[in-house]
Amino acid sequence: MAKLSQWFEDRYHFAPVLDFLRKKQVPLHRGWYWSYLGGVTLFLFAIQVVTGILLLMYYKPSATEAYESIRFIMSQVQFGWLIRSIHSWSANFMVLAAFLHMFSVFFQRAYGRPRELTWVTGIILLGLSMFFGFSGYLLPWNELAFFATKVGTEIVGAIPLIGKAMMILLRGGEEVTGATLPRFFGIHVAILPAIFTVFLGAHLIFIQVQGMHEPRAWAQQPEEKRRYMPFFPHFMLRDALLWLIVLNILAIFAVFLPWELGAKADLFAPAPAAIKPEWYFMFMFQTLKFIPAHILIFEGEVIGILGFMLGFLVWLLVPFIDRKDDEDRYRLLKRIGIVVIIYIAATTAWGYLA
Repeated sequence: MAKLSQWFEDRYHFAPVLDFLRKKQVPLHRGWYWSYLGGVTLFLFAIQVVTGILLLMYYKPSATEAYESIRFIMSQVQFGWLIRSIHSWSANFMVLAAFLHMFSVFFQRAYGRPRELTWVTGIILLGLSMFFGFSGYLLPWNELAFFATKVGTEIVGAIPLIGKAMMILLRGGEEVTGATLPRFFGIHVAILPAIFTVFLGAHLIFIQVQGMHEPRAWAQQPEEKRRYMPFFPHFMLRDALLWLIVLNILAIFAVFLPWELGAKADLFAPAPAAIKPEWYFMFMFQTLKFIPAHILIFEGEVIGILGFMLGFLVWLLVPFIDRKDDEDRYRLLKRIGIVVIIYIAATTAWGYLA
């Protein structure tokens, strides 16, 4: 092993990288354990990539063959049902982990200078993760996915000025048809992964260059009271152990609650009763149901979509709105964050229980 290590070192000079990892420290402040959520999200994304590649070996992206290819994977391919179930469950877990990671960063105020772009790239990655779920939902070409995609693209079409063009671009026409499926497939396996990789690379580089967040109160303590953990190998080994636990939880869900295929999509059948989107879109879907059909001279749906777009923009710019020397503004943002969590949880639960 020593000779092999030396062989690689002579050619690729890994020593500076290892020195950097050994010198990197994780500050052990109150709430430092929330730092693991970023690694868990990254791990679940890696599972998505691996299982997605395995599914690609058998999946056929056409309206006439997509459903049958998924059924073949689940019934004929060895462990195909397990791979598909893991892919579906890990997609949901990844979005959940990304939401938890986002709110942990928000409440720890870890978005402040010099980490503004780390926050911005993270929010964009969360949005792309949700779009991953939306684009992949149609690929089995089952009944529920077909009508959910129809409703989702109709909401996109309600965006002022560009909505109609975006809807046609996504659908490949005025309606959701067999032409829509290859478009969503291309978005899901080519366009989104390329964009996601760029932002993920930038996000990870920012974190490595700037290091872990140190809260102001903790950083102002005397040096002898501040405790650190070496990133390599201590934090990395704990991270790996948590990944193993997450993988076991994921396997339990995949085995005991396998992802169902449902009935094949029928373009001429009526929409099933009480059709609902994925849970991470439920709060938006439920909010649009609360808004009246017309508000003055404007359509209620348009007002709702504009409200979500404005909310997303404000959330994206939180590091530039908050100021380190303005505690009153931070307390207001913190209360807003709590209200957002309660609202998302309440409307999601209402959507499923109603």
